[in-house]
Amino acid sequence: MQPVNKSFLDSIDHTFIIAEIGSNHNRSLALAREMIDTAADAGADAVKFQIYSAPTLYSSKDDERLRYDGSNVTRLINSVATPREWLPELSQYCREKGIIFFASPFDIAAIDEIDAAADMFKIASFEIVDLGLIRRTASKGKPVIIAAGLADMGEIEDALAACREEGCDDVVLLQCASCYPSPASIMNLRAMETMRRAFGVPVGLSDHTLGIHISVAAAALGASVIEKHITMDRTMQGPDHSFAIEPDELREMVRQIREVESAMGDGMKRGPSKEELFDYGYARRSLHARVDIKRGERIDASMLTSKRPGHGIRPKYLDWVAGRRASRDIPADSWLTMDMLE
Repeated sequence: MQPVNKSFLDSIDHTFIIAEIGSNHNRSLALAREMIDTAADAGADAVKFQIYSAPTLYSSKDDERLRYDGSNVTRLINSVATPREWLPELSQYCREKGIIFFASPFDIAAIDEIDAAADMFKIASFEIVDLGLIRRTASKGKPVIIAAGLADMGEIEDALAACREEGCDDVVLLQCASCYPSPASIMNLRAMETMRRAFGVPVGLSDHTLGIHISVAAAALGASVIEKHITMDRTMQGPDHSFAIEPDELREMVRQIREVESAMGDGMKRGPSKEELFDYGYARRSLHARVDIKRGERIDASMLTSKRPGHGIRPKYLDWVAGRRASRDIPADSWLTMDMLE
C-alpha cells in the first residue's frame, strides 16, 4: 500500500464538498451567480463549472445523432456551454463569497483560460483517456481532481503517470458512475479505498445518484472529496437538471456530511465522554443487597444481586465480596460500597 499524498488537503480538515454547477446556469450569468450564492450559503467548499465548445468536443459527423430533447450535438452544446468570457467574473464573485472557484477543461484553450481564473482543475471522467489534455492541465502546477468513471485501473494509472510526468503529485481521484442518473447498485463505493491503497492519493466520490444518501455514505467511508450536481429547480430544461439536487437538499447534504464527520472520531476507545457521565453512573449496574444484611454478618453471594444504578462495587467483583463481613447494617436494595465491608 502506498502512502497517501495529502498535499491537496493540507489546509482542509473536513470532507471537501464541491457543488457542481456545470451547465445548469442555462447560460444566464445571473442564475450562475445565484447558484454560487446557494452553494456558499449551504456551506460547500467549492463550485465547479465546465468549459467546452461544440467544435472541439464532438466531430461534426456526429451532428445528426440525437441527444437531449431532440437536439443535435452542436445545437445542444451551444445551448448549454459556459461562456468563457464569464470566467474572470465568476472567479471574482466566488472570492467575494468565500468559496473556491474552478472548472473542468475539455480542450487545450480551456486549460489556459481556467488557469488564469482558478486555483485548481477537474478532469471529467470521459476525458481520462486524453493524456495530452491531462499533461497540459498538470503542467500548470495546480491541484488536479480526476474523476474515474468508466475507467479501469490501467487507465487510472496512465492518467496519474501523465500528471506525475509534469511534476504534479497533488492529485485526487473520484470514484464515479458515468450514468445520469446513476442507480445506487453501480456506485461501488468500496472502490474509493481500492484506489487509495493502489495509488496513494486522496479519494472521493463524484455522485450522480438521485438524493443525497450515497454522498453521505461516501463521507462515512472516508471520502476526502464529494462532488454533487446542483440546480435551482429540477424541472428546468437542460441535460443535467433532472438528477441534480436543489438548494434545500444541498444544505441538508452538507449538514449530514459534517455531522457524520463529527461522529467518526479518532478511533481511540477511552471510556465515557463528559456527555455520558450521568448515564455512566446511573444506568450501569453494581452490586446491591438482595436482603437486609446485618453488621458483622458474613455475606453470601445469594444475598447479592446486580442492579442499577452503578454507584456501587462492580458486578465483576462478586466473588471477592462474597465471604466478607459487613462493617455495618446494609438495608435491602442498597448498593454496596467498599466501606460497607470489613
